[in-house]
Amino acid sequence: LLIAVKAFEMEIIPANRIVAQIGETLVLTCNTTGCASPSFSWRTQMDNPLGGTVNHHRTYSTLTMNPVSVLNSHDYLCSVFCEKEKKEKSIKVELYSFPSDPIIEISPSLAAGEPVTVVCKIPDVYPSDHLEVILKKEEHVLHEKNFFEDDSTNTETKTVIYSFNPTAEDIGKEITCVAKLPITNMDFEPKERVTAQKLNANFGPQNTVISASPGNSPMEGDPLKLTCVTESNPPPQIVWRKHPADERIQHLIENNVLSIPHARFTDSGLYICEAINLVTNKTEKATVDIVIQGGPKNTMISVIPATAVKEGETVTMTCTSSGNPAPVISWKKKKATGESEKIFQDATLTIENIKSQDPGLYECEAYNQFGKEEKAVKLLVQVPPQNITVVVYPSENVKEGENVTITCSIYSNPPSQMVLKKVHQEKEIILPSVNGTFILYNVTKNDTGRYLLDVFNEVGNNIKVIDIAVVGRLEKTDQMIPLIIAFSSVTAAAVPVVAILIYVSRRAKINGSYSLVKALRLKV
Repeated sequence: LLIAVKAFEMEIIPANRIVAQIGETLVLTCNTTGCASPSFSWRTQMDNPLGGTVNHHRTYSTLTMNPVSVLNSHDYLCSVFCEKEKKEKSIKVELYSFPSDPIIEISPSLAAGEPVTVVCKIPDVYPSDHLEVILKKEEHVLHEKNFFEDDSTNTETKTVIYSFNPTAEDIGKEITCVAKLPITNMDFEPKERVTAQKLNANFGPQNTVISASPGNSPMEGDPLKLTCVTESNPPPQIVWRKHPADERIQHLIENNVLSIPHARFTDSGLYICEAINLVTNKTEKATVDIVIQGGPKNTMISVIPATAVKEGETVTMTCTSSGNPAPVISWKKKKATGESEKIFQDATLTIENIKSQDPGLYECEAYNQFGKEEKAVKLLVQVPPQNITVVVYPSENVKEGENVTITCSIYSNPPSQMVLKKVHQEKEIILPSVNGTFILYNVTKNDTGRYLLDVFNEVGNNIKVIDIAVVGRLEKTDQMIPLIIAFSSVTAAAVPVVAILIYVSRRAKINGSYSLVKALRLKV
């Protein structure tokens, strides 16, 4: 049996001439066939440093250049030994660098009529002695330059500078920088790179206006967006202000837009947009008057001096309400029937020399085309104790053992209290009281004297003087009972004194002694 033995061979991959860009990665592979255990070696033609990393494998070896640099511009030789046989092959590595488009700088910042300098930079070029640069304005060639005499041995950024006087017609035209690296017999792309930039003049701000969405008169609660629009190069700095001043708006600004998510009545006012161009050193302002519309809100009533006043005083009630258009204010008073009667139309209602018929519920109504709101206040008239009627039964002159009942009727607001005092020779004695009607049971001569009935409330007081004289004795004496004082407050209407006293008298004759308080409870 004949077995075919493959001959020992080698190759370098890639096999053809290599063109590599500086800064990238290049891998050369030396591959063998027909040899079980080859050995490899790499060197340059002139025995310069390899400028890469060698890795041997079973049947092949690699030389990795990462990154590729100008040091790698050589003929590389790979030698392979298989037992006593040796084979060699070489490959030429050619380098270039043309990694990015040109960079154009125009300075100073262009203003019509002033000289301008165009700078075109071509980054990291190699070999630069093949570089050609053309500057154009639109299709017109401004300047051409080549670097054929350049002797740079590494990558370099090459610069072309050209100055000219632009005209007003040149503003907005394109300046183009065309860089070419045409190296014969080197296969790489691109060999031409282009960058363009417009001649822009610095101007403005001008034609500055504020647009309001949804409009200048949004409804209360709706969103409002104000946009400041201007023409300026470079773009201006925008500053917002408001009259009357409101610091809150500074938190609602984003660039040239002022956004109010929920408009309030206090957001009404004059808004000012100030556009500032820091290059031209010019400023322009625009204004817009914003009026927030809505129905009456936050309606309030203030009363001077107070909701409770003395008879004869003057009271002023003022109704305020937010809204736009400004609400119309009117006043109504609730009648005894429960219906409201319109009495006045203005924000301030003044009642002079207030009388007893003036208290009651007063209603303020705020109204405009978008709705109405009402508020009410209760007015009270304070009256000191007056129209006091004092009844002493059976009379101010009584006999020992009899009962003396003192009662009174009054009119006052707020309700009055009563205190009965007995004036002693040395000091004033204030007698205790229960339920307000005063009853002296089985009086003795010690009860003779002057009594003061003090009727009072928050507004004032009134004092009545009662002189009681106890003389002689009744033919039939009742059982002696301690002195009892009772107190009750009677306001606004007199107690039907006579009927009660007759009733009490009869009961007293039957029982010998009786309390007016019990009699009143029985009648109820």
